[in-house]
Amino acid sequence: MNAPTPVDPTRCPLCGGDNRCAMEIERATGQAQPPCWCTTTTFPPDLLQRLPQSARGQACICAACVQAALAEAPRA
Repeated sequence: MNAPTPVDPTRCPLCGGDNRCAMEIERATGQAQPPCWCTTTTFPPDLLQRLPQSARGQACICAACVQAALAEAPRA
C-alpha cells in the first residue's frame, strides 16, 4: 500500500500555487513576518468545503483562489 503524499504547507491545496503564508515563511526562515494576509480575509464556507480532507489544517488556500471564490459568491 502506498503512503499518502505529504501536503506541502507552502502550496495552495486547491490550485498548487504559492500560498504566501506568512506563518510558513516565518517557520522556514526564522524571520518574523507581518500578520498573514489571511487574517483579514473572509473565506467563503463553500471554498473551505472544497479542500481535500488530507489538506485541512495543513496548508493555506492562496489569495487567488479566495478572490476567485469571492467573485463567484452570490451577493446577499
